[in-house]
Amino acid sequence: MSFTYNYPRPAVTTDVVLFCKDDADKWHLLLIERRNDPFKHHWALPGGFLDENESPMDGAIRELHEETGIEGVVLSPLCFRGAPGRDPRGHTVSLVFMAAIENGRPAAQAADDAKNLDWHPIDALPALAFDHAEIVAEALQRLRFEAP
Repeated sequence: MSFTYNYPRPAVTTDVVLFCKDDADKWHLLLIERRNDPFKHHWALPGGFLDENESPMDGAIRELHEETGIEGVVLSPLCFRGAPGRDPRGHTVSLVFMAAIENGRPAAQAADDAKNLDWHPIDALPALAFDHAEIVAEALQRLRFEAP
C-alpha cells in the first residue's frame, strides 16, 4: 500500500444501542450475551469490528443483523468511544449508533458471536462488558430528551 505510515493504529468497531417499548409503554434495551472472550458470558451491546472498506453505518447494520437477525432498523449516530484501555484486546475506537422503536419489538435470535440475547428493562440493566454502561447512559439521556 502506498502512503501508509509505520505506526500502530487502533482497531475500529461499531456498537448498536437498540431500544423498544413493550405493551405497557416501558422501554427495553437489546443486549447480547458474549460467546467469546473478552467478557465471555457478559451482557453487551450488539456490535463488532468494522470490515476493511466498510462504512461505519454499514458495519453497524451488518453486526446488528449477524448477531440478532434484526434488519430494517433506521440507525442514527450516537457517539464514539476511544479511550485507551476500553478494550483488553488493544486500542479500539467504537462508533456507536442508536435506534428507538416505539411500535413493537422486532423478532430477534442470537447468532454469530452472540450466545444469547434478551430485551432488558432500562430500569433493571445487568452489568455490561467494556464501557457499554457509559454508552447506554448517554443513549438513555438522548432517549429521554427525544422520546415523547
